[in-house]
Amino acid sequence: MRGQKMDAILLTTQVDIEYYTGFKTQFFQSPTRPWYVLIPSDNKPKAIIPTIGESGMRRTWLDDIQTWTSPNPTDDGISLLLATIKSLAKKYKCLGVPKSQESILRMPLDDYEGLVKSLSGIEIKDANKILRQVRLIKTSAEIEKIRHICQLASQGFMDLTDLLKAGDSERENCQRFKQRLLSLGVDDSPYIVAGSGKDGYGSIIMGPGDKIIEEGDLFIIDTGSIFDSYFCDFDRNFAFGHICDEARKAYEVVFEATDAGFRASQVGNTTSDVFHAMNDVMQKGGALGNSVGRLGHGLGLQLTEWPSNTATDNTILRPGVILTLEPGMAYLPGKEMVHEENIVITESGPEWLSKRAPEELPIIQ
Repeated sequence: MRGQKMDAILLTTQVDIEYYTGFKTQFFQSPTRPWYVLIPSDNKPKAIIPTIGESGMRRTWLDDIQTWTSPNPTDDGISLLLATIKSLAKKYKCLGVPKSQESILRMPLDDYEGLVKSLSGIEIKDANKILRQVRLIKTSAEIEKIRHICQLASQGFMDLTDLLKAGDSERENCQRFKQRLLSLGVDDSPYIVAGSGKDGYGSIIMGPGDKIIEEGDLFIIDTGSIFDSYFCDFDRNFAFGHICDEARKAYEVVFEATDAGFRASQVGNTTSDVFHAMNDVMQKGGALGNSVGRLGHGLGLQLTEWPSNTATDNTILRPGVILTLEPGMAYLPGKEMVHEENIVITESGPEWLSKRAPEELPIIQ
């Protein structure tokens, strides 16, 4: 912040506020109330929050907590926020706000525009690059939480071979999967998507729906499950009864591509090195294209975090970076094969956080 000459950074989202304060609540699901935390360049964070959250915030390490009775349409915390910003913005006369790609402002636009007008003489800069660089490197405690949830989800996927049933819908099969995950100890599985179809699927972000799984179908389930706020994010593919040679070959190719991405995930390499290692394998394996746009991403308090494994991202890998490796390819018109694993970068090389998928496509009989 001093290098960027910022007096303070404004946080408004659940993830940012939890990361810097330890304030954990599901109450952000309600859009009614805004929440604010200011990080001064020379002191502890300051919270400006609705009164309903005061007792919870006082359990954190923060001691400067201002509150107002919310909702209050005429002044929902803006006067308190404005006064605090002005008291902090004295040295550089600059406020940092997350503004660029993969950032969100969680407050009414009218209030934000009014706040900016009231901050005449105070420059507003993008703070997103600072915030994402801090969160890129995970602590040992963060890594262990992600490792734990990856292991739980891995066991859930291994148990699926006895739970999946042809003749039931995608939804019914995914419900059994979620029930199994909860029984294993995950806190929640807010992200479970699925796709299926004869010899392949066409989307990896829709479903589960009411489509009935039939013999000859390929079925993908992708989960983002949580333990103590931290996500895993990986998928598994299953075939029912039999599968075409093209799908079987595509599975082998993306499995090999994942291994190539893993080998490239070394300290000093970049996310683009990881992308090219995986993409080269898929191109040689006959890929017709890739609709996802990237071959993996960061992971942590969010299901997907910066950076992206793309040809141009070029983020340098350092110890503590956690990535998903997600090679995906079209192998027939309208048919995709996507494989995903979670890894952590260490000084001695990458480590698997998820348990490796079977080398051959599982066939459910």
